[in-house]
Amino acid sequence: MKQRPFLLLWTVAVAATVVAFVLHLGLRGKTVDYGYKLGKARKEQARLREMKRVLSLEAASYRTPDRVENLARTLLGMTPPPPERIVVLKDATVPASRLNPGGEAASGGEAPPAPSGGTP
Repeated sequence: MKQRPFLLLWTVAVAATVVAFVLHLGLRGKTVDYGYKLGKARKEQARLREMKRVLSLEAASYRTPDRVENLARTLLGMTPPPPERIVVLKDATVPASRLNPGGEAASGGEAPPAPSGGTP
């Protein structure tokens, strides 16, 4: 009967070893899975950073007047208005941002005189 406690302890030790090994394999599998997910997330992060850089450059290019004018002419087919389409208002105030350095209102060309509102 001396062998009975040894056999019981041996079985418990083998069972504990098997459980520890299975737990180790499970944790190792999770670690590998998390490693793949981390790699994918870093790849996506790098892609998004590059996209942000490209979009920032593109947004900066849209802030330049030359770029806006080029897009208006090429994509939208816009042109400056002909002089006969420009109407100058006599009593209108001109914002300071629209004044030439000499203090005069900026215009795209000579405008025709405004029609008189009086009766003949």
